[in-house]
Amino acid sequence: MTSTQQTTALTVGAIVVAAALGIAWAKRSAEAGGSVLPISRPGVASLTSGKGTKIRFSDKPVPVPAFSLQDLDGKTITPESLKGKVVLINFWATWCGPCREEIPELIALQEHYKDQLVVLGLSVDERPAADVKAFAAAQSMNYPVAIADMTLQKAFGGISAVPATFVVNPDGGIVQRHVGLLEPEMTEQEVRVLSHLSSAADVELVPDTGQVLIANAAYATEIPGVDLTHVTPDQKEAILKRLNTEKCTCGCDRTLAQCRIEDPSCQTSLPAAKKVAAEVTGGK
Repeated sequence: MTSTQQTTALTVGAIVVAAALGIAWAKRSAEAGGSVLPISRPGVASLTSGKGTKIRFSDKPVPVPAFSLQDLDGKTITPESLKGKVVLINFWATWCGPCREEIPELIALQEHYKDQLVVLGLSVDERPAADVKAFAAAQSMNYPVAIADMTLQKAFGGISAVPATFVVNPDGGIVQRHVGLLEPEMTEQEVRVLSHLSSAADVELVPDTGQVLIANAAYATEIPGVDLTHVTPDQKEAILKRLNTEKCTCGCDRTLAQCRIEDPSCQTSLPAAKKVAAEVTGGK
């Protein structure tokens, strides 16, 4: 074996060992519930540094709701058709200022990470689909756009504000939800981490009881505005069970627990939740 061949063999061996160590390290870290260390893949440069960026992913990914819809070009989209890549499901509207502001950033991400990412724009516009398609064309949107009717919006827990973006891992699990204007650096690093690309961001798996994904409200042990510190374990279990099954009547179409977590200022869910607690404890 020549000196060049030996050097090449050692280099390849080092890469293989480093990859194996990276996989094991990330696996151990994830199992421990701590930071998730991304596995480095060469060849895709980062648009942002990632330094100082903090990313939080739910420790209980929620499967993307079942749906089948046609995008504005007539192509069928289902959760199954999106698996294998990171997906940013972006609820937006043509009339929404922040939505318009983040469109160029989503276009740039889709172009740069075309092999790792799918951006799916779901318009909540009530105007004709042709108008939305014309708007998308004028903006040179390079990702699929479809109309999200109320049924689809409810399937995602209700879209009370736009933009709202759900971050989906390649296995089809929602790991984060952002309401409001996206932070470009954070969004890119989320894509990189979930794609197993190198990232300098600080990534953490967080115990999710609804603060990350409202669908995880069933795991909540604390309900905003409801004091459960003086109840017995059995009473607490009974209260939480009712709050996670009984619907709020404010019109949000959520359970009382979901409404309290999603909108702590709701003046309908608060007295209703307190009433449930009082009924379970006998008013104590």
